[in-house]
Amino acid sequence: MADITRRFGWRHLRSAPTAHIRHHAKGKLVHDGPGLSFWYRSLTAALSEVPVDDRELAMAFHARTSDFQDVSVQSTVTYRISAPDTAAARLDFSVDPDTGVWRGTPLEQLATLLTETAQQHALDVLARTALAAALVDGVAAVRQRISDGLAAEPRLAATGIEVVAVRVVAIRPEPEVERALRTPAREQIQQEADRATYERRAVAVERERAIAENELASRIELARREEQLVEQHGTNARREAEENAAADAVRAEAEAARLVKLARAQAEAAREAGTARAEAQAAWLRVHDEVDAATLHALAATRLAENLPHIDSLTLTPDMLTGLLARLGAPGASGGQR
Repeated sequence: MADITRRFGWRHLRSAPTAHIRHHAKGKLVHDGPGLSFWYRSLTAALSEVPVDDRELAMAFHARTSDFQDVSVQSTVTYRISAPDTAAARLDFSVDPDTGVWRGTPLEQLATLLTETAQQHALDVLARTALAAALVDGVAAVRQRISDGLAAEPRLAATGIEVVAVRVVAIRPEPEVERALRTPAREQIQQEADRATYERRAVAVERERAIAENELASRIELARREEQLVEQHGTNARREAEENAAADAVRAEAEAARLVKLARAQAEAAREAGTARAEAQAAWLRVHDEVDAATLHALAATRLAENLPHIDSLTLTPDMLTGLLARLGAPGASGGQR
């Protein structure tokens, strides 16, 4: 919308670069072009503002397929007014010279024209297409048909309208039909998921079986090695016992030989000692036999004195001395002792 200001009975209009302004004064075209700025008198001015920028028109309509199924089509048409003077002559783009507001609804008229034309071409395509084909390939077919139909529409060219692009967002059936159509796909997906689950479980069971077999094989191998270890321990113990027995036998034989030799040496020593004692005794007896009785008595007294206990004091009574002296002084006492 143009920006209009008032100054002393005059009006000043300033438009945007995307708006084409046509100014007629007294039936003559005074200003014509986009982005204009000028002064005018409102009582003698006739103004038109035609937008020349690209505009998006979203549309949604219902159609019926060849198998009598209702579908909804969502699309967007991008258009622009390529001939502003033609559009201003065919549609009411006049604005109030005091406020700059459109007097009519030209853009709504354009939207109705584009929507009905696009809907007509989309209905022609979908009426000859089954629902399944429309859902699979209908978007491209409807877009192409709408684009070709709008390009060939003579009224749009006569109005100065140029279609820039056509986009079909979606073609959707009714909710109940859509759910029914989704059911086989969902069942197939569920079956695929179940099969994947079963395969995963089978793989898990196979892996568990392989792990169990490996564990069993490991336990068998461990038991076999333990058996070999026990046998080796028994062999080692038996060999150690045999070697110990052999060593004990050798030690016993050595000890026996040593004891025999020791006994022989002791016997020989005892025999030598006995011989020596016998010879010494014989010599001692020969010596005693050759000496007289008085010497023997003296020796006996000496030996007796050596073996008597220690005597600190000795008391001799007259009676003991009398008897002893009497026996010593008796004739033949010495001969009797011998």
